[in-house]
Parts: sequence; C-alpha cells; structure tokens
Amino acid sequence: MVKRVLIIGGYGNFGSYIAKSLADENAIQLLIGGRSEAKASTFIGGLKTAHPAEPHTIDISGDLHAAMARITPDIVIHTTGPFQTQDHAVAKACIDQGCHYLDLADARRFVATIGELDTRARAKDVLVVSGASSVPCLTAAVIDHYRPGFSRIDSLDYGISAAQQTNRGLATTSAVLSYVGKPFTTLKNGKWQPVYGWQDMHAERYPELGTRLFGSCDIPDLALFPARYPEIRTMRFAAGHELKILHFGTWMLSWLVRAGLVGSLADHSEMLLRLAFLFDRLGSSRSGFHMYLTGLGMDGRPRQAHFYLIARSGHGPYIPCMPAILLARKLARDTLHVRGAMPCVDLISLDEYLAALKGLDISVVSDPVEC
Repeated sequence: MVKRVLIIGGYGNFGSYIAKSLADENAIQLLIGGRSEAKASTFIGGLKTAHPAEPHTIDISGDLHAAMARITPDIVIHTTGPFQTQDHAVAKACIDQGCHYLDLADARRFVATIGELDTRARAKDVLVVSGASSVPCLTAAVIDHYRPGFSRIDSLDYGISAAQQTNRGLATTSAVLSYVGKPFTTLKNGKWQPVYGWQDMHAERYPELGTRLFGSCDIPDLALFPARYPEIRTMRFAAGHELKILHFGTWMLSWLVRAGLVGSLADHSEMLLRLAFLFDRLGSSRSGFHMYLTGLGMDGRPRQAHFYLIARSGHGPYIPCMPAILLARKLARDTLHVRGAMPCVDLISLDEYLAALKGLDISVVSDPVEC
C-alpha cells in the first residue's frame, strides 16, 4: 500500500532535500505542503516522482485538524521552523488524525518534552519523533557507536561548521539567532552552569577544511544526554560560520544581546541573512561536523575518540535531513513498528546513517586516540 507522506515546508530549505530524496520511493506518494500552493505546485513540477505528487496549502498557525482531515496523510514530516517558538500543535493534530509524525526540530525544550505525548500516541498506534536530524539523532548514534570502547566517557566536545555557499533558510537563521547572546545551561565538571549563545569562542582544526571558529549553541542534547549518559561530566556543543569575519561579527553582536542593548537577534533575521549572502563568493560549499569523546578505555587508561564528517559540493544539508528520510522510508515500507512519542534516539544506528550518505560528496574521518 502506497503511503501518503506530507512534508510541511516541502518546497523550503530542508523540506526540498527530503522531498527529492523520497520522490522515487515506490511506497510513497509525496504531498508538498506550505502556505503557498502555487510554490508547492512549481516545486512539484521539477520532481520525478514514483507517484503523482500533490500540492497542499497548510499553515501551522491555522486550523491544523481541518488541514489534516482534508489532506489525509499517513506520515507527516514537519520541517517548518523555528521550533524555538512553537508548541507541539502539529504533532497533536497528527496523533488525532492517526498518522505518524516526524520533525527536524533543534529546539531544546521542544524535543526534550515530546515524550509528554507518548500515551496519546500509543493510544492511536502512531509514532511521533522529534529531532529527526543531526541533533540528537546523529550525535547519539556517534556516542553509542564508540561507547563500547570506553569504560567511562567523561566529556563530549562537538559541533557543526556550516558552508558559506549553501542553502540557508530564514527559519534556520532565526532559530540560531534566537539564542545568540542569551543564557542557557550546560553540564560542566558535573554541575549545571550558564553559558551564552555564540560565546566561548574557540577554534577547531578539521581535516581538509582547516581551522574554523565556533561558539556555544543550545540544542536538545544538553537536556537529553546527561540522563542518557549519566557518567558524562562535561558537554559542549558549538556551531560556526565558515568565514571567520562572519563568525566574529556574530560573536560581537552576542555581546550586545548579553548586555541588554539588543533584545533578540531573531528580530533581525531577514536583514542579517541578506547580509550573510553578500559574502558567499568568499566561501565554499564545504561544511563539517566533529565530535571528540574523552574518558577511560576498557583497560583503565585515558582514551579519546575523534569523529568527523566532511561534506562538499553543498551536500551538507543532507546530513540533518537523513534521519527523517530514513524513518519515512521505514514507516512507508512497514518495517518500523515502534510506537509512542520520543526524541530521535535509538531508531537509527551510525552504520545505517553513514550508509545512507553514500553516493553523496560526504566523507568520514574517524579515529580512536590513545592518550
């Protein structure tokens, strides 16, 4: 039976990558949703689909129950951010409709509280997954892959470096800017301590990419992982621009927010995004992800593991989109029988994740390091 898969924001930044990846799936009929049916129709015109795709008007701030009843999806993939300012209205409407729900949320509270819908989702025999993206799906998969080589993991230090020449949507920009200069807590030396968005500026040297700058970012992992991996005493997640001048500029703006001179940079997202595009010719289409795990090996000696993903040719956005793509395929093929509401952990292994990236201009650099 062919499953109707609605992608909310299907012609947008991440939604378009997901739609293109699922277009030729025989078990899926694509439904491209957004506020503009005309844009959805135009986007569909450029797709080669296994089954005729349908354009649909849907506004997440409108009557979602009526929209779900009209569209009748079997699976919904919610890509329209920023999730920092949303509640679980879309997920609740999907549960009431009796369809599965996946999202690409990167908002800490949004993902960490999705379990509140678990009883409701189980009663309707549906799967509700939040954070089907790089965090926490990929990050948890990397930790779980390396964990058997450690008797204890003490610290995690990881981050994402974006390519300058890549698709950048307004919603993603707004999501990041919403916490620039704002305080949030992270685990340091076994205690919850405040840090500020885009501060704690530091440099990391990547294979092939060279040195890139990073600043602290608020993500779901910071709430989820201390309970999932109770031995960990220190966590740091950071992100950064490829171009140092843009990273430094955002860092400077973070101090204006921290000092109370600017309320939130999210209010200026459109202007700042336009400004960033002006620097595209100075950058590249190469992005990266890194994770450093530090602790004790099984022999009791200090041990580290380093993991990198290097994306070229503008293929970086496929990395955060891949969990939703994989889960949608499994649900459409009836090979995933988990039900309930949960963050996106324990559903995709690292080997499965990396296998799905084959064929893209993305490579892995991975090495255990004896101290």
